[in-house]
Amino acid sequence: MQSFGWLVQPAVLPWFALGFGLCIGSFLNVVIHRLPKIMEREWRAECAELSGQLAPQEPPLNLVAPRSRCPSCGHAIRAVENIPLVSWLALRGKCSKCGTRISARYPLVELLAGIGAAYSAWRFGPTMTALGAALFVWFTIALAFIDQETGLLPDDLTLPLVWVGLIVNIRGAFVPLPEAVIGAVAGYLMLWLVYWGFKLATGKEGMGYGDFKMNAAVGAFLGWKMLPLVILLSSIVGLAFGALQMFAARGKWDAGFRFHFGPYIAIAALVGLFWGEPILRWYLDRL
Repeated sequence: MQSFGWLVQPAVLPWFALGFGLCIGSFLNVVIHRLPKIMEREWRAECAELSGQLAPQEPPLNLVAPRSRCPSCGHAIRAVENIPLVSWLALRGKCSKCGTRISARYPLVELLAGIGAAYSAWRFGPTMTALGAALFVWFTIALAFIDQETGLLPDDLTLPLVWVGLIVNIRGAFVPLPEAVIGAVAGYLMLWLVYWGFKLATGKEGMGYGDFKMNAAVGAFLGWKMLPLVILLSSIVGLAFGALQMFAARGKWDAGFRFHFGPYIAIAALVGLFWGEPILRWYLDRL
């Protein structure tokens, strides 16, 4: 193990984490693209079973198989075309076979995952806290992009994230374990109460249950004391994006626009993860 001691040196670890994070980002793109499709298949199969019909026969689909292909021409992505960031830049954002434009989301996700891992390593060093922070970054990236594109916050991501938060806080990586447990409960109940208050007042559903679970995961990582800041910041970010939406529509609200809260929770939670304590201290010092 001593031969790998160089890896945890302050000048090396963030760069290693950056490269590893970029690779994780490439996998996150697969998760973002395929997980909603896998869920839809499962729903169709369950509906067919409940109605007494045979489940539709579809080709296998999971996070590993089949091999990634261009959705336009079906060209199988070669290993050299799947190098994080580099391949997208080398191909100029286009499929090498048919020239169809490749979404900028792919390099963006890879870059965010890499920078998040590198910053976690630089900020916390070779510790369980750094690993927990990187995992939190990666999960929230996937959740934010899935929610923005589909309106879904899959249990396959939110519930494991709750457990990861509790596990890393067993030894107080971010907060003492009791605060993490209370944070998980409070995070869920806060948005649950908002949901039912809004529904009783308007008769409409203002958010989905996935938002409750994602906020519970935030509480499990950051503890209950950070939740008010996260909710406040997520609301501010949401209002800012809503204003941009209205500006893009030339001052008129698009009635078909769906407000997805997951990305705003993710942004606010990452701010709370890395800079929450200084923000709270700054605020309390001015009371």
